[in-house]
Parts: sequence; structure tokens; C-alpha cells
Amino acid sequence: MAKAKSPKVAAGPTGAKPVLLSGGNPQIAKGYGDAPVRAYIAAMPGWKSEVGRRLDQLIMQAVPNAQKAVKWNSPFYGMEGEGWFLGIHCFTGYIKVAFFRGMSLKPVPPGESKSRDTRYFHIHEDDQLDEAQFLSWVKQASQLPGERM
Repeated sequence: MAKAKSPKVAAGPTGAKPVLLSGGNPQIAKGYGDAPVRAYIAAMPGWKSEVGRRLDQLIMQAVPNAQKAVKWNSPFYGMEGEGWFLGIHCFTGYIKVAFFRGMSLKPVPPGESKSRDTRYFHIHEDDQLDEAQFLSWVKQASQLPGERM
């Protein structure tokens, strides 16, 4: 994981809404730290923003020293010097949480990936998030070697 750099602010004039890319994913400038992740969450459309805030709270509750960044228009969470263990991405009908070493989690998150190790967890508008299970996955994931991106 790269050392913290000066965060870049979302493109566009101050107060301008970020562009939503295909599928409703916010276009947020690459940046490290809490500010770009908060900008991404604030730009998540509709119900996804509230869920995004809750996911961020749960991740930071589970791993208070997690590092944050926005890369490729998605928030990433990782451990200093260990890489990224989780990423979030908006799609039209759901939020996708990627656990980059998800095959090592117990139980394994249900969403399959083309990547051998990655597993996904999808959250739809009317889903009830099992917060205890999510916290468990986040804690487990943070203790595994992360992705170097």
C-alpha cells in the first residue's frame, strides 16, 4: 500500500455533484485518507449513501487503524504496509463489497469472482445487513495479506 499522499479532491468546482458512471458508481478523484472516501459515500446515489456510511462505520469499528483510499472510483480499506483487504463499488441495483482474500474467510462470502481468492458480498436496497457477520468478515480480512494496487 502506498504511503499517505495529499488527498485529491473530487474533480469539478466546489459543491458540484460528482458524475455517476455506468451503473451509478460515483466518479471520484483518486486520493488517500478519509476525505476522498467520505466524498465517494456522499455521492453514492439514493439508498446506497446511507448504507455506504454504515459500512464505513462498521469497517472502522472492526479495524480502527485501517487505511482508506479511493482508487479506480471505489473506496479501498487496508492495513499500512499490508495492502488492501476490501473494496466497495456501486452498481445499479446493489453495492458490491469485495473481500480480496475472501476464500480464506469463515464462512466464505457468497459472491463468486473470476479471481481465485476474491469473494463478493452484495447488498440490495431491501436487504437486512447481518452486521455481526460483516464485522467478522472485516476483522478476518484485515488480518490476511492484502492486495497490492
